[in-house]
This record gives sequence, C-alpha cells and structure tokens, in this order.
Amino acid sequence: MLIRSLLTRATIIIALVAVSIPVNADHSWSIYSWARQANPFTLITTDSMTNEWQYAFDESVYQWGLSSVLNFDVVAGNLDEKFRSRCKPKAGQIILCNLAYGYNNWLGLAGINIDRSGHITKGYAKMNDSYSAYWDDNPLERNHVVCQEGGHLFGLGHTSEDGSSQGTCMDYSESINSQWPNQHDHDQLEAIYDHLDSYNSYDTGDDGGGGGGNNPCNAPPGKGCNKFGFDVDNGPPMGVPVAVGLHYEIWVVSDQRGGYWIHYIRTVPIEYRHNTKD
Repeated sequence: MLIRSLLTRATIIIALVAVSIPVNADHSWSIYSWARQANPFTLITTDSMTNEWQYAFDESVYQWGLSSVLNFDVVAGNLDEKFRSRCKPKAGQIILCNLAYGYNNWLGLAGINIDRSGHITKGYAKMNDSYSAYWDDNPLERNHVVCQEGGHLFGLGHTSEDGSSQGTCMDYSESINSQWPNQHDHDQLEAIYDHLDSYNSYDTGDDGGGGGGNNPCNAPPGKGCNKFGFDVDNGPPMGVPVAVGLHYEIWVVSDQRGGYWIHYIRTVPIEYRHNTKD
C-alpha cells in the first residue's frame, strides 16, 4: 500500500511537471516567475559564499541586476558550515551558498519553491566545493555556474543543452563567452515579467516575508502539511527526476501544500567523476 501510494504520487508529480517544465530541446524557457504587483521588484539575496566564490557572486548579481525588471538587496549570510550545508531560504527570498557537499555528481544545485498559482516563493543555490579539481582546471566555470543557478531562481531555463555556446551563462558551454547573461536573457526576463499579479510572493521588506499567503501552513517542521517541506537539517527532499540530460537533471517533489519544489542540477563532467563515492 505504501509503495503503491508513493508510486502514484510520483506519477502525478511527473505528469504535472511535464506540462509545466519545457524539455528545453527547443531552447525554451521556464514559465515560472515571482509574483509582484509592480516592476522592477527587489529580491532580498543572502550571500553565504566564501572568498573564492565572491567575485562570481558579486558579478552575477551585477549582471542580472542590469535587467529592467529585477533588483537585488544583498545581505551577508552566515559562513558557518552547518548554515551553508542547510542553505535554507527565508520566505520570499533567495540564498546562495558553497560548501563541500560530497561526491554526488553535481557541481551546482538550484531549488525553487512554487506555490499553487505557479509563482516562485523562495529559492536557494548551492555550489559544490568537493569537485575542487574541476574548479581548479576551469576557474571561469565558477562564474558560469553561479550565474546559471541564479538564473534558475528567477524562472529561467537553459538556452541549449548540447554544450554549444550562445554567449550566455544559461548554456552548457565552457566558452569564455558563456560566463554571464546576455541581452537575450534580459529580454526573456522582461517577457516573463511583462504582467503584474494580485499579490507579492517575494519579501517586500515590510512584513518579513512573502506577501502572497497562498500556501498557509502552521504545522511544526516535519509534521502535517510540512511533512514533505523543507527539512531543518537537509533541505527539501529531491523527489523524482523528470528530465535527465548529459549536463543536467531536473527533480521535483510536492511540498504537500498545493505547490512543489523544483531542483535544477548542473552535473559533473564524466572525466571528473572518478572520485565519486557510493
């Protein structure tokens, strides 16, 4: 009974996300956005990245901030390893962290929580220091991966997934021209945010959290409607894979409140996976 229930739940999630998430073979973009009642809007962004990642973080914030619809309010985050391991976003905000997260075959991991209306309510991005050989051999990829994981937090997908360069961090090329967003990325953000909403899902700074209130849940962590939500120690569960490619994976899990978590994984090149542990 339990196994059948879990399989049924996974099937429903896959069907739901298959409708909502483009496979990206046609270079399409995600349909998700932050709900807001005016443009531009400002995302409170926690910087929990250590010195070797600071340039990539700062420049990514600057480059994405050139958008006409998106601004940032950067706050210094805790650099404690336990804090960065959790990398837990507050409601209506995003957080970026780095740490040696283990030999799990991913370089970068971005997660966004979607409410029942399809709007982003919070997000996180983790950069994996365990693959230090890759970062040492490809130092510009720090810029690329931070920029790309950030793009997912705003609702953007990939421009290509075959390793070719479109001159943007939203592709999978290791070209020097693929470090930062380009004009097409900013145009896509304008297209995604060309409408206004009846509520704000981002933290406006007025009440300490997102203003939408679309997913009320007062249960304790790990209980009731929060049973499959954000775990205090390990973050949201990964769920089930709905798309797998040479360079990426997309995993989805219900948050048991009418919405779901979407996780975008930037995988490690095969030649750097020799340190992978079971």
